[in-house]
Amino acid sequence: MPSLTVNERPVEIRMDPATPLLWALRDGANLTGTKYGCGTGECGACMVLVDGEARPSCTIPLSQAEGSTVTTIEGLSRDRSHPVQQALVAEQAIQCGFCTPGIAIAAAALLARNADPSEDEIRTSLTNLCRCGVYPRLVRAVQRAGRVLRGVETISAAPPPTVPLRDAARAVPALTPPKKP
Repeated sequence: MPSLTVNERPVEIRMDPATPLLWALRDGANLTGTKYGCGTGECGACMVLVDGEARPSCTIPLSQAEGSTVTTIEGLSRDRSHPVQQALVAEQAIQCGFCTPGIAIAAAALLARNADPSEDEIRTSLTNLCRCGVYPRLVRAVQRAGRVLRGVETISAAPPPTVPLRDAARAVPALTPPKKP
């Protein structure tokens, strides 16, 4: 059983070691924020941090992730307070939201290396595909998140979740068990 650390928790995933990390996270660990897009590592929807580096999880076999530290969008910030998450909301850089987790992870990795990237560095680092075409807003969001990380600006754009994580499934009407007659 491959052992790794996911979102700061040690885990053993009981799946075939050849299983892509994407499916181990989604199906084995129930971390569904990481999305399946192209399956070839080109679109960036499945981006996660592996030992601090943004990598497409669809191309990494679980066996290769053995011993690694993996951070998914769920682990970036539980309360939406990460500067990238705040800036994406503040700059209205989210449309349909499908690509957003991968973009947030790629942006967080860039800003961890360089909190003041140029526009060219941002465009080079964020190779994620977004069918909604919010690229100019993404650049502004990453620049803004960098200013927050450097202490030049503060933002509070995304409210904290209103439902505690432990109660999330109970608060979803579609998942509420039917009342007995």
